[in-house]
Amino acid sequence: MSSPTLTVSARWLGAYRCDVSSGDFTIPVDEPERYGGTNQGPQPTELLLAALSSCFTLAVAHAAGKRGIELSHLGVEVTGTYDGPSFSALEIRVDVGCDDAVKDRLLEAAARVCYVSNTIRNTPEMSVRAV
Repeated sequence: MSSPTLTVSARWLGAYRCDVSSGDFTIPVDEPERYGGTNQGPQPTELLLAALSSCFTLAVAHAAGKRGIELSHLGVEVTGTYDGPSFSALEIRVDVGCDDAVKDRLLEAAARVCYVSNTIRNTPEMSVRAV
């Protein structure tokens, strides 16, 4: 039995713009004007940080639900530190409204099930090919 896959696609719109199709959704992607774009969408690196912050948010909510932990609030902020054409560091800050005694265990549980942080942490094999 083969592993499940997920595919999204991007279509170039000229300059530094493209549309990313994901299921029923289209996400505009662009670069800021200062980098030659038209600022009509988030940058690809912002989408990477968005994927990490949103996935970790949902992972914390999932872990809390599985453990019967009530959350008064939950917010996740991710900061990437640029180092040339990549990030050299990623910082995840979680503001979670629950008992302090369970916060660390909750975040550890979330880290185990967050697909995006696990993918970044365990660099997948990547190939690039023309079709």
